[in-house]
Amino acid sequence: MTNSICTSQIRAARIAGAAYFIIIASSILFMILGPFKLIVKGNTEATFLNISANELLFRGGAIYDLATYAGVVILSVALFVVLKPVNKNLALVAMLWRLGEAVLGCLTAVLGSLTILLLLSGKDYLSAFGAEQRQALVSLLLDVNSAAISIVFVFLSLGSIVYCYLFYRSRYIPRVLAVFGILAFAITLVGTFAGILYPNDALMMFGAPAILFEITIGLWLWIKGIKVEQGENT
Repeated sequence: MTNSICTSQIRAARIAGAAYFIIIASSILFMILGPFKLIVKGNTEATFLNISANELLFRGGAIYDLATYAGVVILSVALFVVLKPVNKNLALVAMLWRLGEAVLGCLTAVLGSLTILLLLSGKDYLSAFGAEQRQALVSLLLDVNSAAISIVFVFLSLGSIVYCYLFYRSRYIPRVLAVFGILAFAITLVGTFAGILYPNDALMMFGAPAILFEITIGLWLWIKGIKVEQGENT
């Protein structure tokens, strides 16, 4: 392995670590402080009024989602650079799955939010729709976004499992951490499919191990980096 490749991998690992940590840490804050609190389950009218009264917060949520999925692209490419020498084809598959997550996330979360804001705007071409009809459309878009999250989690889990497998093979990070990542995202994947079959908000707890893993590997790659000299294809 040439020095230039090693240098690129080390630099990319630091970038990936920073991206991991910033994305997951900001996501936790976003869940607490973001526009989720505007949505009242089972009460379309209250949700409609909350979003109308807090439009700036809702727009900020759309901007945050856009920035997050842009960060996922950076993370995906950085991990590809790190793990390409281990197995280029598998690293490419993992990157494409994570990029699929970013594209779908933008189309549903960001475009969906902007469409909701259009429905709230009361533009002339919406005059044919009554208040109840617009409220119903807003509710539908929110439900579509929630449903699409399941697909996003599938792509996220599949890509992450492959990346963790390559980390396990390479020994760039402690193998126990790579195994933890594989198990964490396998649990998320199973939980996501279970949630599709049997919708239940309690199933979201299946993502907790993955959150802990992303915080851990983010800090590890950002602070400690990788041991490239041990990265042999064995």
